[in-house]
Amino acid sequence: MFLHVVMLSLSADADAGFHERVQGYCRRILAECDGVAAYAFRANEASRADGLTHAVVAAFADSAAHDRYQVSSAHQEMKAYMAGFIARLVVFDGDIPGFKTPA
Repeated sequence: MFLHVVMLSLSADADAGFHERVQGYCRRILAECDGVAAYAFRANEASRADGLTHAVVAAFADSAAHDRYQVSSAHQEMKAYMAGFIARLVVFDGDIPGFKTPA
């Protein structure tokens, strides 16, 4: 399994409408992108978050599925929309050995 985690600090402009639209992009990515096992945008509940208030957490069947997602229109549109609301961003991408996506 290939894991993609994007930790975010959002601007004050990220209102309820922003969150609803991002959830719509998440549903679209799950429906349109082959090889996406899980995809979510959630508030960060960690007490040691260092100001990173939200995250996109995604699991892919493999790195090739992640690569396809990166260039998909759904992901490109989501990134373009969110860009103006992001104050800080940190990304982790990596293979998780021994962990398989459900069949």
